[in-house]
Order: sequence, then C-alpha cells, then structure tokens
Amino acid sequence: MKTKALLIILLSGFFLQLSAQNSRQLVIDLKTLAAGFKTPDSSFGPSILWGWDGPMTKEVIIRDLDRFKSLNIRSLNIEAGYDLPFPYLSDGYFDLIKFGVEQAKLRGMVIWMIDECKYPSGFAGGKFSKERPDLRMQGLDIYKRIELASGQTVQEEIPAAVISAIAVNRENGKCQLIKIENGKLQWTAPEGNWQVSLVRHRFRTSVTRAGNNPTHGKDTLNALCDYLNPVAVRQFLEFTHVQYKKHIGDEFGKTFLGFRGDEPDYGFVPWTPALPEEFLKKKGYDVRPWVAAFLIKNPTDSMLRVKADYWDVWSDMFGENFFKVQADWCAANQLSYMVHLNHEDKMMALAQSSGDFFENLRHVQIPGIDAIWNQIWPGKTADFPKYASSVAHVYGHQKAMSESFAAYNIPPTADQAKWVTDHQLVRGINLFEWMYWPASTRSDGNPRGWFGDPKFPQVAQYSNRVSYLLSNGKPAANIAVYYPTGSEWFGDQKADSSSLELCKNLLENQHDFDFVDDNAILNVLKPNGNGLENLSGQVYQTVLVPSVKAMSKGVLDKLKSFATSGGKVIFTGNKPTVIVEKTFRNAGGSYDFGKMILEGKNVFQHLPDPDFKLEMASDSIKYNHRRFTDGELYFIFNEGDKAVESNLTLSGKGKARFWNAISGEIKEIEQAKNTGQSVKVPLNIAPWETQIIVISK
Repeated sequence: MKTKALLIILLSGFFLQLSAQNSRQLVIDLKTLAAGFKTPDSSFGPSILWGWDGPMTKEVIIRDLDRFKSLNIRSLNIEAGYDLPFPYLSDGYFDLIKFGVEQAKLRGMVIWMIDECKYPSGFAGGKFSKERPDLRMQGLDIYKRIELASGQTVQEEIPAAVISAIAVNRENGKCQLIKIENGKLQWTAPEGNWQVSLVRHRFRTSVTRAGNNPTHGKDTLNALCDYLNPVAVRQFLEFTHVQYKKHIGDEFGKTFLGFRGDEPDYGFVPWTPALPEEFLKKKGYDVRPWVAAFLIKNPTDSMLRVKADYWDVWSDMFGENFFKVQADWCAANQLSYMVHLNHEDKMMALAQSSGDFFENLRHVQIPGIDAIWNQIWPGKTADFPKYASSVAHVYGHQKAMSESFAAYNIPPTADQAKWVTDHQLVRGINLFEWMYWPASTRSDGNPRGWFGDPKFPQVAQYSNRVSYLLSNGKPAANIAVYYPTGSEWFGDQKADSSSLELCKNLLENQHDFDFVDDNAILNVLKPNGNGLENLSGQVYQTVLVPSVKAMSKGVLDKLKSFATSGGKVIFTGNKPTVIVEKTFRNAGGSYDFGKMILEGKNVFQHLPDPDFKLEMASDSIKYNHRRFTDGELYFIFNEGDKAVESNLTLSGKGKARFWNAISGEIKEIEQAKNTGQSVKVPLNIAPWETQIIVISK
C-alpha cells in the first residue's frame, strides 16, 4: 500500500508538472483560454525585481517569498546586489540561490535571474578584468591630437594600435583624412588652423554598476566582455549561466525559467579584432583609414556613408555574437532569454550605442523595453513599447517584456501603476518586471511604495490574467510600419520623428500596427494572398514607410513586388535618396517605385478596413486585438481622463462577452448585435478603465 501510495503521489506530481509546462505553451482556442483565465500559470507574471543586497539569509528568503505570495505575486526576478554574505558566483552564493529556487517551487512560484550582479550585462561580476582581460570590451578613441598652422608639417612614427588619422580645420570645420603608410604619418597643413587627430583601438569599457564595487557607483573598474566576439560571450556564459546549471539545472524550464539581460550597449565607437576582416567581407573595402571620421562633429557625406556601413557591420556582429549566442544557449537548456537595450525612448541615441534594435532583439525569446523616469505616466503617453511587441510578433515570439518603475521620481499609487501597465499592455507588452523589492536583514520585509498600496494584490492578479490573455492566440494587426534604422545611422532626425508621429496618428485613430525592419522584409515576411505573413501567422495588408533618407534596394524590390501583387505600400514622407545595395558608400539615388504610393497625404483612405471602429472618434481609446481559432479577443483601454460612450464595431462573428480580469468572471453582452462579419456593441468606458471583449464562434 505504501508503494502504491508513493506511486500515485509521484504520478500526480508528474502530471501537475506537465500541466504547468503545457500551460506555458501557446493557447490557440478560446475554450482552453477560458479554462486558465481565473488562475493563470505563474509564468505569465508579473515579476517583482527581488534585490538581494546585504547579509541575505535563508530566513529572509522564506519571509519574502511568503509575503510575495500574500500579495498575489507568483514570479520573482532575482538580482544579486551589494554586500552579499558570499562572493558573487561562489559556491556559497549558488547554495543560497538553490535554496531560493527550492522554496519558490514549494509555493508554486517561478524564478528569473538577472544575468549580472547589477548592470549592464556582460562583466560577470568582474571576472573579465581579473581572469580574462584578453576578452574585455574594445573601442576607438583619440590617441593624440596635434595642432598645426598653415604650412606646418607633422612627421611621426605611429604605434600599431593607431589605425586612422584625420585633420579638421578649426576655422571652417572642413576635414580630410590623412594616410598612414608603413607606420608613419607625414602631412603638411594647407591654409587654416588645423587639428590632427590620431585614432586607435584599445581595451575600454562602458561603465558598470557592480555588486562588488565598494563605492556602489558606476565606473570602469569591472570591464565588460567584448560583445562582438563570440568567444568572449561564451566565456561570459561559462562564468555565469553554466554555473547556475551545475547548481539548479534540474529546475531549468520548470521553476527556473531563464535569464534577463540589462542594457548591453556601447558608450563609444565599438571595435573588435575581427571587425576589419568582417567589414571587408561584407562591404568589399578597408574601413580602417576611415574610422577617425567617426569621432568628429562635421563629417562629409562620404564619411557619413562609410559610418553607416560600419554601423551596419558591427550591428550584425552584436546581434549574432552577443544576443544570439545567449538565446541559443538558453533554448538548448529549456530556458528563455529576455533582455532590454538602452534608450528605447530615444531611438536616435539607441541607434548609435546599440546599432539596430530589431537586429539585436529578433534573436531573443522575450524582447523587452525599459520604462523608467516616469517616461510613461498618466497624461504622458509614449509609444516605444511597440518596438518590443513588434519584434515579438514579427519573429514569432510569444512574449514581450517591460522592466517598469525603476527610478520613477514620482512614486506611483496602485491606480497609477495600473495605468502605466495598461498603457503597455495595449501596445503589445505582455510580461512585466516591476521594480523594486529590497531583501536582506536590512529590510523589515514590509512592502515599500506602491507595493504597500491596499490595491496592489488586486492589480497583481489583474496583470497576471491580462498578460495570460495577451500572450496567447496570435496578434491581429494588418498594418506594418517600416522602421528606418539605416536613416538614423545617417543622423536623419526626421526619420525618427516621422516614425513616432505616424505611430501616434495610427494609434489615436484606432489602427493597430507592427514595426518591421529590413531583415523582416527581406527574410521573414512571406506572400500570403494580397498580404505578407510573419512568423506569428499574422498577415499585413499594408506597409507604411515614414520619411526616410536611405533604404536597401532589396527591401524596395520586395515592397515593389508586394505592391504589384495587390498589396499596398505607402510612403508617408520623403522617399529615399540613398538606395543601398552592398554598401552605403556607393549607394545610388534613383529608383523606379512602380505601384507604390508616393504621396501619403491621405494615408487613412488607403488603409485596410478597420477591425475596431468607434462611431464617435476618441484619441484616448487604444486596443489590442488577438485572434483565436474560434474567435477574437479585444483588450480596450481608455487612457484619457474622460469617459467615452460610443457604439463600437468589432471584426468577428458570434457571441460577445465581457471577460473581467479583476474578478475573473465572464458575462454575456446582451446588447451585442451581429452584422455580417462584425459585431456591434455599446462601449461605455470610464477614465483609465480597461474592458476585454471576446467574440466566440
């Protein structure tokens, strides 16, 4: 009998575990979705960033986990911090992590792990500085500056690390590259007041905030690894991820779901030893004589073109050698890799420090953004969450995440935090990491800030349910907006501003969309009838192009073919004057646009029939539409401060019901009327309110 009872317990545990794993798989029908609606699996979040600082103990871990459970938190994201009782990545540290995972498992919780002791990702707690200095990050800088008047000559032996030289006339800003031949520089200044800059490559690092830094500040004491070198990135994994596997590998993909990266980017022009060879292979010319031009204020058009080629090459290396290497390791170990970059709200800055948002994040299982400093706040909308959700949709990833509320200088109440969360949910984010819970015996374990708001448990439960709903089915937007990263590398501010303006106008008029990048158009989107289908099974019928300066000829050819076969391509601003084939440097300026629409004054008249249509216009109403095999789900948010009453027509056919994410109840909408392939319902939605309408066949 004891043996039989033990067998029953073991089998029960197996099926519970199997059920938990299956519940993380994509749900495609509403019947299954409804079954998990009231109590979704813990993996749908939200997570609290659980900061392990100070003399952490097992008692503190138990105390905090019990408090989290009482607050309806089922997902934790551990960040190793300052003054831990054991060195970061030591056996003592991993014993404590293992205990935390075991205790979370007992409570039905899941664990994520920040992949660094603070941020940004990639310094392995200082191990690259101490143990593998040969694999540290590298970049370009000024080795020496030489002042010359008219007629003066510079003659110098040049160190091997110096690879480029440039002269700038201080009087008028004109510049010219100077040849370095056989390790020597010789140049005579023409008329004017000149400054010669010699540019070298060397080991240098972006600043890090490290848990082992006694100052608790940001500095270069702990060097990052060389992001562009796959050997360095695999060493980072060996220092970190592989050690977690040794200690808690049995819980990989079960209680322990994966790693979260934080703000990997460059504070300078990147370099790696393999870059010149990779550049020559992709672009067909030697970039080294040109790199000095990347460090001056007023480069010529030719220099800007070479810089764009350089950014194109190192961006690809960053995506392939840093993000993809980590994502592949996680996938091979039943884990997910989620990460956000830096400056998502300032894409011109991001394009300089991270290269290409879409190239980097397309590789990872859960692309993300970072909502900090009250960038998103009631009355202050920001559409940059669409970047991460678009990557997820286009490349077939189930989730897109947001690290929210770090450094909010106006701490939110629960109502304000729910508004910020809803603002991102309606723009496609469906997994949250909320900041910040300090652990250790220095804290009394009581909630701080909005975590202590009496409404917090309700908001946490609500977020879990909505994240679950919006992580399943498939996205339904049928409009794509081309994102002009190449133009941003040129310093084309209008490309950035026109993209944001187009985004704002579409959303305020209830036309949902996804951003698509060059790689998506060239290699991912496939013809499907009169549309282009992405890896989520979503079909775009229209592609909008903002004001752009540069575009790939291959992308234009693909869009031209799409327009010829019945799709719509609309240029809403300046059409490209730099048509790139192999290089920006030799790009031409003319192109036959065929049936693509070149004047975008009346964009809305060219768009597909809307799936969401208000009888009375309101720019405060936003929606997120997910499609299931047996119906449609609409998440609706009134982000304004006034109630909205209007009849609403939704694409779909069948019974319409309200799904209440606060109570978990489902209620039929008696006033709903079917009209052909759509349903008309009355919408009465209060300020800051959300409603979920499901139409089931």
